[in-house]
Amino acid sequence: MMDVRSPLATVGLCAVLLMASGCSPKEEQKQATLEEKTAKFEQSLDAIEDPKLRDAIADLGGSLLLLERAQTKLAVKPIDAEYGEDTLALLKHYPTPQALVDTYINGLFVLRKASHSDYLTDLQPVSPFNFNTPDQFPFTHGLEWQSVTLSNNKVIPFQPEWSETDPGIQLSPSSSNLTNPDDLTVTYPFIEGLETENKSQPQPVSLKGAVEVVAPGKVLTFDLSKKDVGHKRTEGNITLNLLLLEKNYAEIELTNSEPLAPEVGDDSPNPLLVQARDSTGQFLTRSGSINENAEQVAFYKKQLAEMQKQTAWSDAFEKQLTDEQKAFEHKQSSHYAKVYFNGLIENLQVNVLDFSKATLTRKDLDLPVMRFDKNSLQKTVQALPMPVTVYDDGAASWLKDASMTEEQLKKSVTISQSTEDSSAAKIVFDHPFTFNDDLVGAERNNSDAPITFFTADDKGERGEPIELPAEAFELNAGSGTLTYDLNLFPETPAFVVGSVPLFLATIEKATIDVAKLPKGLSLKDNALIVDQTDFPADSWRFYAKDASGNYLKEILGVSHRAEEYGTALFDVHYFYGQPTSLESYQRTDLDTVQYGFEVKLDKPETK
Repeated sequence: MMDVRSPLATVGLCAVLLMASGCSPKEEQKQATLEEKTAKFEQSLDAIEDPKLRDAIADLGGSLLLLERAQTKLAVKPIDAEYGEDTLALLKHYPTPQALVDTYINGLFVLRKASHSDYLTDLQPVSPFNFNTPDQFPFTHGLEWQSVTLSNNKVIPFQPEWSETDPGIQLSPSSSNLTNPDDLTVTYPFIEGLETENKSQPQPVSLKGAVEVVAPGKVLTFDLSKKDVGHKRTEGNITLNLLLLEKNYAEIELTNSEPLAPEVGDDSPNPLLVQARDSTGQFLTRSGSINENAEQVAFYKKQLAEMQKQTAWSDAFEKQLTDEQKAFEHKQSSHYAKVYFNGLIENLQVNVLDFSKATLTRKDLDLPVMRFDKNSLQKTVQALPMPVTVYDDGAASWLKDASMTEEQLKKSVTISQSTEDSSAAKIVFDHPFTFNDDLVGAERNNSDAPITFFTADDKGERGEPIELPAEAFELNAGSGTLTYDLNLFPETPAFVVGSVPLFLATIEKATIDVAKLPKGLSLKDNALIVDQTDFPADSWRFYAKDASGNYLKEILGVSHRAEEYGTALFDVHYFYGQPTSLESYQRTDLDTVQYGFEVKLDKPETK
């Protein structure tokens, strides 16, 4: 059956991004109307007897409702500044789109992961880029695995799922890691009465497959502000029109006078990457986007109405819908985006990926399976050759908290409550995990902190203190959690006043030329070796830069020990690229910062 929902399939993301935000009264009213509309729509589905017709209407109608819900939430979401990274930095590091493609392909390798079963061996293909968001690697790409070669020279073909009836060794997608669909598992047959250790099984030696990437012919960058609204910007076949720039959102229309290159195939790559800065010059995070204009929504509503008039699904009707959709899409010469940001927009930076010319890169892969356990008993440093350079664009932002102040730490604290369990009601004092926290480490103690619970007076304000036994409440300074047992309170508490300890590291930064490394540090190709006697990991961190001055992305780290669970002798950090300088960060002191608070307590939940 035709997937009539596909043009709108991405709108659900907007709704997901916003589910956690609160509702204003105005939004609640709209939500109520939308819920009524949804309920009515679902009731109408029950009356449709033809399952194919019902599924098609449910798909398209559900997508339109999701879009409407996303529009409502985005329109009324509070405008609070939230800062992120330069999401377009990746494209800036490489001279051409093809250079980025080559970096991705040539940077692929396969890790054998530690197994907890004698009959399973997990393989993790490692990419130099993070695919959690489209901005991380914005080109259409795909990996296809074919087989694994074992140490006994047997070749095990890939199969899309593990088979219970197959008596032999199998290679299939890993069921243990849903976040990385490329992970694989080699499964060995279990024979009743015959125990076989994993190390005695034929070991995976190499993984074969193929990779395919479609890169745009060129990437154009446009810097826009309020003065550009309504003024079209044209470069060659690309025309960009900033239709609207409001406080926290922008509407953009992109027109490409050339058709998509045949290399793109049936894919519909996103040609617009948009980011915004506020008046501080920092990049704002995105809160969501709508990629369908009014004309597109009207067309899909019209198709839905046509479906709802039918009593049964037919091949002829499916063809009619498909033809209508193709004809409509053929007329669409522009790409629309309404992008919302968390904060007040000062200016925009737009990257346009021009797929009117494109390069399709296909490459057969034969990747050796490598083993780098987090903790190793090897006395020598294992090489991890890496022919590509990849930068860590989040490092500078992460490292800025090395100089965090007491005031900044206190301002970052958020307070939440839970009263579901009356015997273990909780107040959590939380703050975003920072580089400073990373160097604070585990050296946190439950120092005595004055905490007093109070009743409420007749006006609902803070009343008298409540005398309590010591076991009535407990503060865990490490997790920032105050737990109290309401069953031990002689009166119902309404307020709590006191302080909780926060921890702040004093961090000393230094720059080291790799040609003048001190005792305890050495460099072997792209591997930094750190002696744990001179530079113990609990109080030292190292970041590497290459000749460009950019931070290199770390591939992985290995801690070498003389014995299992023993003290680390030296750590090895492997980088995508050749370090020319290092930055060291040493915790030289640890301060306790008292965070004073007065919290009005949530009323206990009644069952």
